[in-house]
Amino acid sequence: MSKEKKAVFLERVKQLVDEYPRVLLVTADNVGSHHLQRIRKLVRDDAVILMGKNTLIRKAIRDHLSQVPAMEALLQHIWGNIGLVFTKQDLSTCRDKLLELKVAAPAKPGSISPIEVTIPKGNTGLEPGKTSFLQALNIPSKITKGQIEITSDVTLVRVGDKVGPSESSLLTLLNIKPFSYGLHILRVYDNGNVFDPKILDITDAVILQKFSQGVARIASLALNIHFPTVASFPHLFLNAYKNIVAISVATDYTIKQTEKLKDIIANPGAYASSAPAAAAPAAAAPAAAPAKVEKEKEEEEDDGLGAGMSLFGDD
Repeated sequence: MSKEKKAVFLERVKQLVDEYPRVLLVTADNVGSHHLQRIRKLVRDDAVILMGKNTLIRKAIRDHLSQVPAMEALLQHIWGNIGLVFTKQDLSTCRDKLLELKVAAPAKPGSISPIEVTIPKGNTGLEPGKTSFLQALNIPSKITKGQIEITSDVTLVRVGDKVGPSESSLLTLLNIKPFSYGLHILRVYDNGNVFDPKILDITDAVILQKFSQGVARIASLALNIHFPTVASFPHLFLNAYKNIVAISVATDYTIKQTEKLKDIIANPGAYASSAPAAAAPAAAAPAAAPAKVEKEKEEEEDDGLGAGMSLFGDD
């Protein structure tokens, strides 16, 4: 790079640092120039992607620390195949756009697998001559209608494993592109603070939930050790009110808040609902039914013969 181009690049970095308060530090491993150009177009309205030599980027930031001293926190993270995404927008929204565009890629020999690669069972479309190739990788197979069929799902590569030449060749033969590559967020810079990108997944609802849990724990601790705090005061006040009500009910002392409660206890009938009262006659009706049945039974036994008279006369 010529001196003129270096000077232009350094000046551009300084302008971006001055203009944008937020930076996403990203890795661009296995991301080609065409793929990166598509990402640039996708985020053109929200962010500026800067790729370049790390030494020049660090030099530009160091030379500009007098204007933006907070950027010093980001210097230690600028190494490897990285890029800087400058933005003024919401960091979560910008992050989602950057990760949206991914490109499927084959498993090249020597690459580290970021995922578990499984070959599904079924017809592979391969000719029988490839059977020995599958057997070398311990993949169960059989010949069906002149083509190789894998009889069960097989995990070919696990997360973190290095892809070997045989695994790569087999995936190529099966036309399987298991990996997808794109930009990956390493660090987030926001007005002088550098933090892990996982922080971007924390929503207002999560913050409110965590805060409520913390307040509840403080209130519980304060109540147990009898130490009043702002968090425990509502509970102390409510417990005190309950005790006052209990004392008022148990004694002749009455306050405005317990007048009706004590009256209900003293005169429960006055507060009884009209519905149970209306139900009482209805409940009495079935009770009268057995008496009527009993009376009819006695009349059938008499059958007009008179009391004490036998059907067959006297002995």
